[in-house]
Amino acid sequence: MTTKPNDQLATMIANIPEKTGKSLPDWLTLIAQSPHEKHGQIVKFLKSEHGVTHGFANLIASKALDTGESVDLVATQYSGPKAGLRPLHNEIVDYAQSLGPDVEISPKKSSVSLRRKKQFALITPATKTRVDLGLALKGEEAEGRLETYNAMCSHRVRLETSADFDDNVKAWMKSAYDRSG
Repeated sequence: MTTKPNDQLATMIANIPEKTGKSLPDWLTLIAQSPHEKHGQIVKFLKSEHGVTHGFANLIASKALDTGESVDLVATQYSGPKAGLRPLHNEIVDYAQSLGPDVEISPKKSSVSLRRKKQFALITPATKTRVDLGLALKGEEAEGRLETYNAMCSHRVRLETSADFDDNVKAWMKSAYDRSG
């Protein structure tokens, strides 16, 4: 039987006292009294000074830094000098959604993943003037605007304006979408 991530998280939280020797509120109090303010610092502190395993240290650190406020990751990506790229981002997302009802939009800290059964595209505001559109087109030749990229998306296209998101790019994106189903 498969458990849902929220169920797994609840189980892990319930197991904190048994596995670490302290309750979550006790850990949160200890962290609040420490000088550690960043996630990595807290994880290191819990592991090195208290012998907490990495998984529980990561969870406790996340809870210690959780403000309860939701963060709009996309708005954060396109704030400040990158704000002018938001309309281009929206155009790419709108096109992706037109490809089928199964498109999942998954914002991350610095990019937005477009998925079906697997990721087919990745939108990244790379600079203040450019969006990189990663595409999962393994086996395609990189030529012209279609460049090699990374392990997650084999190719990328650099887009600076809406005009750059042309029929060629849309055809490559549709091909990546078709392959991901």
